[in-house]
Amino acid sequence: MKINTALAFANLLKPAQRIASLAAQKARAIDRSWNPTHGTPVFTVKGRYTSRGWTEWTQGFQYGCAILAGEMTGDNKLIDLGRRRTVERMLPHVTHTGVHDHGFNNLSTYGNLLRLLSEGTLRDNEWERRTYENALACSGAVQATRWSGAPPVDSKHTAHSPALGYVYSFNGPHSLFVDTMRTVRILGVAWQFGHVLMHENDKKANLLKRSVLHGLTTSQYVLFHGDTPHTYDIPGRTAHEAVFNRNDGAFRCRSSQQGYSPFSTWTRGLAWAMLGYSEELEFFKTISTTDFKSATGLDKANVVKVYERCAIETCDHYIDGVTALDGIPYWDDGAPNLHKVSDWPNKPADPFNNYEPVDSSAAAIAAQGLIRLGQYLGKSRGKRYTQAGLTVANTLFDVPYLSTSPRHQGLLLHSVYHRPNNWDYIPPGHKVPCGESSLWGDYHAIELAHLLERLASPGHKSPYPTFFI
Repeated sequence: MKINTALAFANLLKPAQRIASLAAQKARAIDRSWNPTHGTPVFTVKGRYTSRGWTEWTQGFQYGCAILAGEMTGDNKLIDLGRRRTVERMLPHVTHTGVHDHGFNNLSTYGNLLRLLSEGTLRDNEWERRTYENALACSGAVQATRWSGAPPVDSKHTAHSPALGYVYSFNGPHSLFVDTMRTVRILGVAWQFGHVLMHENDKKANLLKRSVLHGLTTSQYVLFHGDTPHTYDIPGRTAHEAVFNRNDGAFRCRSSQQGYSPFSTWTRGLAWAMLGYSEELEFFKTISTTDFKSATGLDKANVVKVYERCAIETCDHYIDGVTALDGIPYWDDGAPNLHKVSDWPNKPADPFNNYEPVDSSAAAIAAQGLIRLGQYLGKSRGKRYTQAGLTVANTLFDVPYLSTSPRHQGLLLHSVYHRPNNWDYIPPGHKVPCGESSLWGDYHAIELAHLLERLASPGHKSPYPTFFI
């Protein structure tokens, strides 16, 4: 991609506020038209949200959009809508033992509401605060029950940890998804509340430790670091899935559910890793070395080195390896017909091409990861990543990606859900999916706008937004 070095946070303030205004309109439209008996809205078909998915992982994005849009526009009624829907409908997601998506559903709702209480946007109430805290603590513990141990590997990519393990995906105990690097953060929030996961015979599992081990295992088996002789080992590349033999816990192979292959880069998976590792680094800054060691048994500095390497390598790969000139990626860098999109890395992405779809949702997630890494690294080391994130946001917050039509319920156009399964709508006259939205794309677009608004208004009383307390 070509990074625009002239962009500043202030340049994105008005576009971010426009995103919020549009998101507010669309959040209301979806709430008015959606029948909850149909399940959870997932993506649009002909501009209307429909339900289709493997698991109920997008409900929190629906209500999270209302909460964030209400916050940014100063619309307390919209915040209250998101709050009421959260209390009415989100509790089953708190106790859902069958998914790896707790950080998506519950931090987008209960987490944002708790933040609004802490910042003073909502009037603080002890019982309401305790409700949100208990929901998040429970969610973190339930998420941590999906635990598979793995044999230790004496590697710099695991910080030489004497133990490994991972929160397994809905595929089962053998399966580690890259997506979970952004959901596992809820274990850290639960740990902040002093919560633990209790096992048989009153054995306690430390939630921060499980979160950290998950990140180290993801580093070893899902990320590529460019230090093996394998031809596919390109630094920063990510697989969608790592598969383990549950008879002995040994790693067996990489796989992909939503990408083209285990040895190409499914770009939304890459984006989950970029944002997940960058946010965890922000979190680790708040934990003392003593508390970190006590909770995990590991040296904080060694773990931070691994997480920094993962964040930097994935962000570099996004910038240098998988995006078009304007910072927008196609759905997979190894997509079988991408070579037919003439000279695609050296021109802006074309969502209306006849060969392979772009994925704007990957760009929205990645942009936030880039900006957070840039802020974490500081003005000098982080400038490349901050400017890259601003470049991506500048592209997304305008046509052809921004949905301005009141007849279209989506906010961010040209999002792709599952290309291998052919789930995405292809409009008449087109050969690949385009023109549609997803709830995770919409949510991450407004979450990106929310972050940019805070960074563009340094005199604003509201602090830098984080997932942790």
